[in-house]
Amino acid sequence: MAFNGYGVWAIYRFEMARALRTLWQSIVTPVITTALYFVVFGSAIGSRMTEVSDVPYGAFIVPGLIMLSLFTNSIFNGSFGIYFPKFTGTIYELLSAPVSPFETVLGYVGAAATKSVILGLIILATAALFVPLQILHPVWMIAFLILISATFSLFGFIIGIWAQSFEQLNFIPMLIVTPLTFLGGAFYSIDMLPEGWRMVSLFNPVVYLISGFRWAFFGVGDVSVGVSLIATLGFFLACLAVVGWMFRTGYRLKN
Repeated sequence: MAFNGYGVWAIYRFEMARALRTLWQSIVTPVITTALYFVVFGSAIGSRMTEVSDVPYGAFIVPGLIMLSLFTNSIFNGSFGIYFPKFTGTIYELLSAPVSPFETVLGYVGAAATKSVILGLIILATAALFVPLQILHPVWMIAFLILISATFSLFGFIIGIWAQSFEQLNFIPMLIVTPLTFLGGAFYSIDMLPEGWRMVSLFNPVVYLISGFRWAFFGVGDVSVGVSLIATLGFFLACLAVVGWMFRTGYRLKN
């Protein structure tokens, strides 16, 4: 069957329009939250710890703040987009439409990733109002931003299919992803930890994502940029494989 561009565009446009209808929740709230993080961490901790890895502390936490918002919002956008049709029962119209699973995922995940990239750039612009920023590798910064947005939007899509209630929809982002982000070097370098805790931190997958994104800004990271890129691509491919299995078996889609 030929690629159904109209179907993909319809899903994408619908999801983007939903973001405009909830502009306060989608854009304004994360920006205000980021500003508050700057006030708390930048002022309270930055006054006592001026530099981390030869980078001013206020600038050092910018990539971590962007990732913190990116993870949660990508998951929320990706999960809610597919969960709401399940909740209302319109998922069967989507499954019976002449739209392939790949096109469905492309529409929903593409829209979620687009919103996350826009949000990340807005938070970056907001952070530039608080601290001077210099991005050493802007192309890699954009590449990591897009790849991580797409990866976590795809992860959110999986959660949206798996979840059977709004409580389950928020369980993984709030109780798993957010703590892993705080413990993954969002506001500090894991090189500051004792050797034992540093080894434990290396089992946290979020460390590699934040480290690669921070490297694009300052040329420094907790792990090498190659390892960060491989870890991000591996997570993306794993999510893609799970989504393919869900559509192939109809897991929580057709029953």
